[in-house]
Amino acid sequence: MALNQSLDHFLAQTDSVGAFLFSLLIIMSVASWYFIVVKAWHAIQVRRRAELFLQKFWTSETLSDVAGHLPDGAQTDPFSNLTRHALAASQHHARHGSHGLQQAGSTAEFLTRSMRRVIDEETAQLEWGLTALASIASTAPFIGLFGTVWGVYHALVNIGQGGLGGLDQIAGPVGEALIMTGLGLAVAIPAVLAYNDCVRSNRLLLARLDGFAHDLFAFLTTGATIASDPSAAIAGVELAFATGEH
Repeated sequence: MALNQSLDHFLAQTDSVGAFLFSLLIIMSVASWYFIVVKAWHAIQVRRRAELFLQKFWTSETLSDVAGHLPDGAQTDPFSNLTRHALAASQHHARHGSHGLQQAGSTAEFLTRSMRRVIDEETAQLEWGLTALASIASTAPFIGLFGTVWGVYHALVNIGQGGLGGLDQIAGPVGEALIMTGLGLAVAIPAVLAYNDCVRSNRLLLARLDGFAHDLFAFLTTGATIASDPSAAIAGVELAFATGEH
């Protein structure tokens, strides 16, 4: 109740600059929570779909069976999307390799480029909204601090014009101006925590996707998993992916 009264009094006595800064912080808070909720929901959906697809993938007997388990485009995840494009690239090169694609490299090189492009696209999609969260987290405290300085300045000017210099007359307006600092921190802290969590989750997901890409590459080029011949298969896959790191 006291906070609401202080906030109402602050908004009533602030000028256009203070009102603009307060509105800007509110907009940043709404945008921050929008990205937090949307990305959290998307991460839950992607994780659930990925687990279902990987379970079907590793229990399938052939790649033809895997193709039958691929979801439609509206219900995709990074792993099934990578598999779909890798299978399409392998089949495309097998059909049209003698009509010009051989000039661009072998089947393994063509497949590597296709898979790397998909991983880059998935990385860009996972990073959606992170720039906004980082910007909000880094600028909100300073906007709040600027609002506090501006509010304190006007409070002191009003006190000076009114001829009031007692502590009880100064504490109220200055304390109300500090609301802007608290609001800036309230906007920034959730954005920082969400940004760090998203970066960590994306890093783990991309590392897992990278490992899956190596296994899928080995399936499509040799017909066997990397685990069946670690020394040879790993060397071959690392050689194919040596030109780029995800």
